[in-house]
Amino acid sequence: MTNNIAEGHGRYHYLDEIKFELQARGSLAELVDDLNVCEDEQYLSPTDIADLKERASEVQRLINGYIRFLRNRKSEALLVVRESAVEDELLDEFSDSF
Repeated sequence: MTNNIAEGHGRYHYLDEIKFELQARGSLAELVDDLNVCEDEQYLSPTDIADLKERASEVQRLINGYIRFLRNRKSEALLVVRESAVEDELLDEFSDSF
């Protein structure tokens, strides 16, 4: 999950970052399913399972909020693929001059 978040951030493009955030959210759903298996097989206590599921809900809330943020930023930004943070800064400076 965290690898998807990092990879999306490293793409410097809103659409790619959103795609990888959605993949991270899917990975989180897989993790919650793994917790269901742990519960069925009694690998963890019900209290531990409930605590981990609550934390997963919080992570999902954060991911959803970040996706909303990216979608709002995407609609305000130039939809240009940038390969580095330096190019991103240059484009920001260029946009500010208009």
